[in-house]
Amino acid sequence: MVVSKEEILHIAKLADLNIKDNEIDEYAKNLQDILNFVEILNSVNTDNVEESIGTVNNSNVFRKDEIKEFGNREILLQNAPEQEDYMFKIPKVI
Repeated sequence: MVVSKEEILHIAKLADLNIKDNEIDEYAKNLQDILNFVEILNSVNTDNVEESIGTVNNSNVFRKDEIKEFGNREILLQNAPEQEDYMFKIPKVI
């Protein structure tokens, strides 16, 4: 498939690109290179290739949600700008 000047202008119009006349040949060459590469990919035999969604088998590691006491509240709250009843006091957010 050869890309014509009219097709480049049509694609540029669809993509809302302002292509100058001296740039059309360069765009056509680049698009032709992409289409040639896609043709190569289309010719690859994938009959015995298994379908895959991703290459990494990540999974979540869950732990039991438990409340743990922190040993020293004063150390925890020493950098708090304000505190009230052993808790961080923050401005009201609405």
